[in-house]
Amino acid sequence: MSLLLAFVLLAEPAVADPVPPPVERCGYRVVQSYPHDSASFTQGLFWDGGHLYEATGQYGHSRIARLDLETGKALAETKLPDDQFGEGITRWGHQIIGVTWQNGVGHRWSIKDLKPLGDFAYDGEGWGVAMVGDRLVLSDGSSDLRFLDPATMKEQGRVTVRFGGRPLRMINELETIDGQIWANIWMTDLIVRIDPASGDVVSLVDLSGLKADAGARGSDSVLNGIAWDAKKKRLFVTGKYWPKLYEIALADCG
Repeated sequence: MSLLLAFVLLAEPAVADPVPPPVERCGYRVVQSYPHDSASFTQGLFWDGGHLYEATGQYGHSRIARLDLETGKALAETKLPDDQFGEGITRWGHQIIGVTWQNGVGHRWSIKDLKPLGDFAYDGEGWGVAMVGDRLVLSDGSSDLRFLDPATMKEQGRVTVRFGGRPLRMINELETIDGQIWANIWMTDLIVRIDPASGDVVSLVDLSGLKADAGARGSDSVLNGIAWDAKKKRLFVTGKYWPKLYEIALADCG
């Protein structure tokens, strides 16, 4: 699917801006690949303290785990209740905050040992989460991103993600890199880079071909999972049921 066709299909009908903001387009190059558990339905991913942290979905199989990068093996894990479908996770202080798909229940775990620290409730669906400054940003599959107080989970504001002036749906897993929100667009090979103040998509990253390289099969095995190692400036991506996780670098931007 071409970039243009993908966004035409996902964009909601709206009155476009007279002059939409310019959008940079980037490809990628693979720096290195690593093993990834092909049984993991990846929903959330982040890097912290030398390890990857991953949240997986599917009822009866949802968990959060600390992963060894070199082997892909779980060094520690905590399972979610069987009736909950795990979604995105992020770090806030000494906590990991995670959401579930349609349960309206979120969880807090200790990042030290992944032990539960408590639950919270929120409205609507949960897809991806990340920290933007001192606020937590939540995606729910719509074109809106909600900004929440991570201590109380009270909404503090929201922004509509727009591509070419039109709202863009299916915003999924989130990561914050250098002040921008990076987001997977569900069922595509695309990552968008979003200005959190305006909601405008300022850059597209086309990862076409990576799923095939990973040897992933099936319609559910889509790109999902973005992690940023801020200290070493490394960008990691993977997908649902992928047997590989990649460190990539952007290329051919323009």
